[in-house]
Formats: sequence, C-alpha cells, structure tokens
Amino acid sequence: MSDLQYRVELTPPDIEAYRAGNTGTEYVTSFVADAPGPHVLVMGLTHGNEICGAIALDRLLRAGVRPRCGRLTLAFNNVAAYRQFDPRYPIASRYIDEDFNRLWSPATLDGPGRSAELERARALRPFVEAADFLLDLHSMQYATAPLMLAGLLPRSRTLARRVGIPELIMCDAGHAAGPRVRDYGGFGNPAAAQTALLIEAGQHWERRAAEVATDVMLRFLIALDVVTCDAVAALGGPDFAAEPRQRVIEVTEAVTISSDHFEFAGDFRGLEVLPERGALIGRDGAREVRAPYDNCVLVMPSRRLVRGQTAVRLGRYVE
Repeated sequence: MSDLQYRVELTPPDIEAYRAGNTGTEYVTSFVADAPGPHVLVMGLTHGNEICGAIALDRLLRAGVRPRCGRLTLAFNNVAAYRQFDPRYPIASRYIDEDFNRLWSPATLDGPGRSAELERARALRPFVEAADFLLDLHSMQYATAPLMLAGLLPRSRTLARRVGIPELIMCDAGHAAGPRVRDYGGFGNPAAAQTALLIEAGQHWERRAAEVATDVMLRFLIALDVVTCDAVAALGGPDFAAEPRQRVIEVTEAVTISSDHFEFAGDFRGLEVLPERGALIGRDGAREVRAPYDNCVLVMPSRRLVRGQTAVRLGRYVE
C-alpha cells in the first residue's frame, strides 16, 4: 500500500503554546508536587509523524493535570520533524536527519556526530537521566493490535502488568541500528531501579491510536500513584477501564537487513503466527529468512526495508 493511500483520521494539535515550557528546554514542562514521590517522564513525538503522542500530551496539559506526589515531566521530542507533518504524505516526517530513537548510547550522545535529532537528544538527555519512570508514546505502520514494549527486564514487565493495558506485552532487546530511549542508562540496567515502557498504540493515523495512547498514559500515571483515577477519569476513552487478560510475546531475534533488497514472502502486517519451523518469512538478497521454531510470531514487519534496519522481529507467546 502506498503511503498516499493511508487515511489520516487524526489532526495534529498545535503545540506552540508548550514551546517555552518551564524547564529551560523548549517543549519540556515539569510539575512538582509538595509530597515526595518518583520523577515520572512521559514523552511523545519521538518520531515526528506519530502524532498520537502529541495528542495525548496535549490533552493532559489542557486538562491541567498535576501530580499528587513527586514530579511529572512532559516532553515533545522531535518537534522539528513534527512541524513538517503533511497528511498528504505522512510518512515523510518521521525524522529530519536520522532516527531519534536509535541514538541512545553514551558513545553516540557524547560523540562528534551532528544532526537535528542528535542535538535534540542531547538537550533531552538530562530529563531522561533524572527520571525514575518513563513512558514513550509511539504508533505503528500497520493497523494491528496495540503492543506494550517492555524490554527484557522483569521490572518493566511487572509495570506493564500493573498498567493493565493493552492486551499484548512484547519483551525485546531492541534494534541493531541503535538503542532506543527506553533502553538508555538505568532503564536497561538490571542492577538499576529505573523503569521504562514504550507503547505502540496502533496504526499511525487512525483515531483509535490517540485513544489508546491517552488511556495507556493515564493508566501508567495511576499505576505509579502520581495521579488518582478520579482526577483523570474524564480524559479516558474506551480502554480506560478495560481489564484484558494480558499475554506476553518474547522476542528471540530481530531480523536485520544485510542486503540492498529485502522482500517478504507474504503480505505480513504483524502478529501472524507461522505454525511450522522453517516457514519462509522473506528473502534478504540471496539469503532466505525462515521461522526458527514452531508457532513463530511476526512482530511489527517494517515497510522501511533498508540495509541495517530491522525488517521484522520474531517471537513466541509465553505464559
């Protein structure tokens, strides 16, 4: 399907009112309660065309929600790319120079590189390092069920279950192209206490993605006792009170493209289960990519089939 065929159901909010913020860094706003508590960071627009995160943050800010304890920081990440969003070709504004969500290692952040995304990541780094809990709001290329990306650490999976939605929790190690903000520093350290989640709220521009992003954000804040249910219930949508039986997908490998031509063997959209080991998934140049075990789940197959990027993640449902 061409990107031009996507139906854009969401209207990107005007976030200019949040430019100044109150932290000295543009588009970052922080509120501190009188009572002690954790520092909770919620981020949107890690990719400039994933506008459900901007909508969720805008709703929270417009409602005047404040933390009952600790600190709540709200950040719009790749605003430069967001400014270029055009519903006629919505995929074009994912980033300006490079993927903001592949830069989160000290070697990259401290290195000599220069790009619009690196400069923004360096500006946001102190907030990420200071946070005890992080939620990063994302959306997906295909209209599949929402996924909570909880990483490999047990504490992240536990928090995902406390949030309670969505139904599917995915545990993975990330991408060969570079680490995500969700995995940076203490968030990816088994010996630390910082805990992060990343929600893939649905197809990028479907109305439901904004509803899921908002509901997950609210449930995340409630799970951490930063806000009360009564204080934010009016902002919630159809999933706010949902109690699904959550299931976990453990990702065993990410298929990284090694050639200049990758093609899938079928019209995979995500969450297909290949019942037999050896089933053909795709071809990476001359190399065949096949299911490594029975009941292999295809997670988030990409349409950006470029050398060095992730084509698809392979996993299985676990108890």
